[in-house]
Amino acid sequence: MTTVGYARVSSTGQDLGVQLEKLEAAGCEKVFKEKRSGVDAGRPQLKRCLEYLREGDTLLVAKIDRLARSTSDLYRIISQLSEKGVSFKVVDDPTIDTTLNTGKLVTGHPRSYC
Repeated sequence: MTTVGYARVSSTGQDLGVQLEKLEAAGCEKVFKEKRSGVDAGRPQLKRCLEYLREGDTLLVAKIDRLARSTSDLYRIISQLSEKGVSFKVVDDPTIDTTLNTGKLVTGHPRSYC
């Protein structure tokens, strides 16, 4: 089981430093990072990250908007993670944690349990 981080900023003038510090402090063993718009469907590092993750791993982001820019995009990604048996957590919002039943319910996780 590996904790994998994903960090993204929208433009080359922005800095990934704060996100990387949070992910490292949270125990990420590997971090994928990129400077691309969140609306850009062709985010190569996100694609590599999602391909890298294996069953039992956890994907961690500092803030939810670093992963997805719309609820439909977020749901698609969380569904893809769920199918692979990968958990998802957000450092800045502990309610978004699919290792917990309440986190599954909050995210609309396909395998929510009440």
